[in-house]
Amino acid sequence: MNLQRKEKGFTIIEVVLVLAIAGLIFLMVFIALPALQRNQRDTARKSDVAIVASGVVAYTGNNRGKFPDSGTLASYVKDHSDNTTSVAVNGTVGKSSLSSDTTGDGIITVTESTTCGDSTGSVGGNPATQTLLAGTTRQFTVVTLLESGGGAYFCQNG
Repeated sequence: MNLQRKEKGFTIIEVVLVLAIAGLIFLMVFIALPALQRNQRDTARKSDVAIVASGVVAYTGNNRGKFPDSGTLASYVKDHSDNTTSVAVNGTVGKSSLSSDTTGDGIITVTESTTCGDSTGSVGGNPATQTLLAGTTRQFTVVTLLESGGGAYFCQNG
């Protein structure tokens, strides 16, 4: 009688196959993670724009329609995310244009007497631009630069 003993365990091919599959899963997660983080930061920036817009509305309502400057607006804008580094009131009134050369990452710019126009992302080394159109004295725009979409702007009319 010839008995064969069978060893328990995994073969080297099975171990390599499991490691290869695990490596592919980790690779997919690490490729997708920066995009998810970028989208999360953009969502927080859009929320910050809404917070700043409501702060401007609150200030003008409390001060007989007077438009705030950067210092006074800061007291009305609370609880914005860490993705916004500063809130600036643009001194230019009326029609103008913002560029990623002047309005950087994490900065929210408020401009009086304007409405949102066309926005272009950065293309071929050219900076992203946001055109602001002339508006009434009661209108304003709140603009921030996003990370996704080639560095496009997010503009909200107030």
